[in-house]
Amino acid sequence: MKKITFCIPSKNNLRYLKTCIPSIRENAYRDDHEIFVFVDADEDDTVEWCADNVKKYNFTYDINPRLGVDLYGIGKAYDFCIENSTTDIFMIFHADMMLGKHADLKAYEHLKRKSVVCSTRIEPPIHPNAGEKILEDFGMWPEDFKHSEFDEFVTARLEDDKVTNGIFAPWMMYKDEFLKIGGHDYMFRSAREDSDVFNRLSLAGFEFIQPWNSLVYHLTGRGGQFQHGKVTQEHNQKSEEWQQLMNNSTRDFIRKWGSQVQHTDLMLPIVQPKYDIGFVAYNCNLEMLRVLEPWCSKIYLDYGSDYMGEYKRQEQANTDYNLDERVYMYGNSKISDLHDVCVEFDCAKFQQHHFNVIANLSSILKDSGEIGELELDIFKFYINSLKTYEKDYIVCDK
Repeated sequence: MKKITFCIPSKNNLRYLKTCIPSIRENAYRDDHEIFVFVDADEDDTVEWCADNVKKYNFTYDINPRLGVDLYGIGKAYDFCIENSTTDIFMIFHADMMLGKHADLKAYEHLKRKSVVCSTRIEPPIHPNAGEKILEDFGMWPEDFKHSEFDEFVTARLEDDKVTNGIFAPWMMYKDEFLKIGGHDYMFRSAREDSDVFNRLSLAGFEFIQPWNSLVYHLTGRGGQFQHGKVTQEHNQKSEEWQQLMNNSTRDFIRKWGSQVQHTDLMLPIVQPKYDIGFVAYNCNLEMLRVLEPWCSKIYLDYGSDYMGEYKRQEQANTDYNLDERVYMYGNSKISDLHDVCVEFDCAKFQQHHFNVIANLSSILKDSGEIGELELDIFKFYINSLKTYEKDYIVCDK
């Protein structure tokens, strides 16, 4: 196989890097693959360890130029590694992963142009399995990792010929094809960067391939959800920083794509059509505005809505979108003519079940939308065009 580059961002992940990097050197088919670590945060002496071990494990590392001030961001860190790599092929890899025997070769055997190949994850039983991974407990923490048992498990499956279509880290592709679509969208600093790039690769016609004899062990969520050292199923007990960053990134994902992240059970992306939708929301308030704003291109509110400024003050720091270009008072213009699709409703009549309409607008318009006017419960639709814009996002123009 050709030499590849393993790209590994680290945000206070020394505990995991100490197991991750040796696993690549011990189990990769080639012993000369490039390993590129980007240190984005260092409250655990990651830089010192890298300096002390760079020759032992033959890897490259670079450091966030504003280390300790603010985060470079995971997508930007990945792209730094990719752009500065010296190989034609790279593999996105997490610090909390351990490479299985010859996982690089088994993935590479399926790689071709216009494809992305991912290894199959083996994880401890923390998150549910919909059929896209293997649940086996070879340790909850790197110090508890059962090397021998893991190696035996992997070796017994090296001739497995099962292949499915889906995508999750770690994933491998050609560097030039990745750069052609503009790399990651840096708006997604700590979450959803993968779902965004998977949508774009899907729209660009890439095939997602998952061989089940290319195996990694994934401790899962240690760079974010459980970075505080507590593994829990309870969302509200996960890292507060992770919760905030995930919430911000999810809202930006909805703003960009018009829907939540969607995929099959085997992690094959489902990309909904993206429409130009304007909301006219009567009798809105601060909390309703917070719920509604991400789901449209622009939202128009009653005059005298003094909460609009408060919302912008609270939310603007959480997004790269300019909220002055998304939240308006409606004036004398005929709002129904300002967007391809305009949805008018009275927030005073809005109940919990009405949110299902908001969250599924793309599907509703795709399945039953027609040019003209349409009424659905409290919603009145003015449909001028059903043009879709999702393919405009394939190339990320930074």
